[in-house]
Formats: sequence, structure tokens, C-alpha cells
Amino acid sequence: MTKLGEYLTKKSVNRSMVARKTGLSNQRLGELSSKPSTKLRADELYLIALAIGSDPGELLEYVCGHLTLEKDEA
Repeated sequence: MTKLGEYLTKKSVNRSMVARKTGLSNQRLGELSSKPSTKLRADELYLIALAIGSDPGELLEYVCGHLTLEKDEA
């Protein structure tokens, strides 16, 4: 499961409703929720956040908060 999938599960989100509201297919939403190799686009994240009544920044932090910059060894 992906971080997006965890977030949607934690919030008890109906994924079919999200698909209808965002225009994303159920298949695409399923891939974004379960396949870590699937890339989530910024516009998709924004629409999903709006559809579930979450702050887009909060969702972005949850999904991408583990990322860090590489250390500059100058």
C-alpha cells in the first residue's frame, strides 16, 4: 500500500466517490493507492484532497514528507 492508500484508509474514504468527484478512474485511484511504483501527479493529489475535504498541503506532507534532499558535499 502507498502513503496515499494509507491516508485514504485512515480517513475512511470511499474511493468510488473520490473517483467520481475527481474524474480519475477507479483503476487509476487503485494504482495510486496500492502500487508504490505509480507516480502521483500534483494535479491528482490536489483534486483528491479537495474531494475528501482535506488540506492539499497536509496530504502532500503525508505522502511526500519522508523525502529529503541529498547532502551537498562541497
